[in-house]
Amino acid sequence: MSANNGQGRSEEELRDMLLEAEGRKRLWEGHFKSAKMGRKANAEAIRNITALRGVIKTLRWALNMTDKNGIPITHPLD
Repeated sequence: MSANNGQGRSEEELRDMLLEAEGRKRLWEGHFKSAKMGRKANAEAIRNITALRGVIKTLRWALNMTDKNGIPITHPLD
């Protein structure tokens, strides 16, 4: 259960989560690109990178951010 008594996350918390997700994605991408991996490790890296893309898009959408071209982030499920 959340300790925030039914309140949504603050913008600061969402921004912190976004920075952490972006950092983790960079780490997985670095791992994927730097090492010769077996099939299982390769699948894990790709799965984590893909999942983090979704997390990042969702957080950017929740923060009403835009992409690099100034276009609002579309709904995460679209």
